[in-house]
Amino acid sequence: MRALPRGLRAGPPVDAADLLDPGPWRHRYVTANGCRFHVAQTGPDDGSAPLVLLLHGFPQSWRAWKHHLVALAAAGYRAAALDLRGSGASDKPPRGYDTPTLAADATGVVRALGAQRAVLVGSGWGAWAAWASTSLQPATTAAVASFGEPHPLLVLREPWRVLTASSARHLARVQVPTFPEWAVRDGSMVEQVLREWAAPGWADDAVVAEHAAALRVPFAAHAALECYRWVARSRVRPDGLAFARAVSRPAQVPVLTAQGALDGAVVPGSCRRSAAWAGSSHRWAEVPGAGHFLGEEAPETTAELLLDWLSALELG
Repeated sequence: MRALPRGLRAGPPVDAADLLDPGPWRHRYVTANGCRFHVAQTGPDDGSAPLVLLLHGFPQSWRAWKHHLVALAAAGYRAAALDLRGSGASDKPPRGYDTPTLAADATGVVRALGAQRAVLVGSGWGAWAAWASTSLQPATTAAVASFGEPHPLLVLREPWRVLTASSARHLARVQVPTFPEWAVRDGSMVEQVLREWAAPGWADDAVVAEHAAALRVPFAAHAALECYRWVARSRVRPDGLAFARAVSRPAQVPVLTAQGALDGAVVPGSCRRSAAWAGSSHRWAEVPGAGHFLGEEAPETTAELLLDWLSALELG
């Protein structure tokens, strides 16, 4: 791996307020499930439009959805890009990075925003939580769109067929204490993930620097790794086994799955195999020329795909 951009290694801590980029969205904080969450919101705020909750993955923040926030509002939807627990400008408690809690966070935010149900659109861990919400939080989950993330049971049962070598190394590497947090804070792990998982050439120095800075907010590095640790360590524990049983039922809501043809984290085509848990209303799409970070690498294509899918749903 080549050297990091000058000034990125072991950079100074970043204030969460510096991540609240101005734009055609409204920044707000809501309290849900015992935490304070930051969301960037567009569209009407009077309950007249369906809510679409956008959930990012690692090493992202709400910024991953800037294009979609604008596109969804222009199409008449109310969109909210969430900083997940432990990320960006949201709270970073020492616990609560198991998947059931992440799903409960999403439900709590939906209710805190004044909606009864929402379409969950996720990438990476955000998509993992969205998949889980179809079983764990069905009352608030109107539909799910998963970008670059297969159904959790595929990963849990067949990691050797689903995860690329780079992704498997990353999952194993973060299980040790302390060192991975340093690798996140100095930017080296962020650079490696972005450049190995994205399509060649997308993660330039500016992209790496922006994502690395967001993970230098105090406690964000540790929180970002705890999701990986729970998934790996809970597989043979009662909580992990209970989770696997809960998500084994096919989704009872419409599901969209999409994957980049050049995905470097998940073996290309693996997301398509999620159809077994996607129920009867399932749509699949492959995005040419894109890697794992679909929403950022191919914002126009994925926004168009998302809007076309949404237009066919009866959201009420």
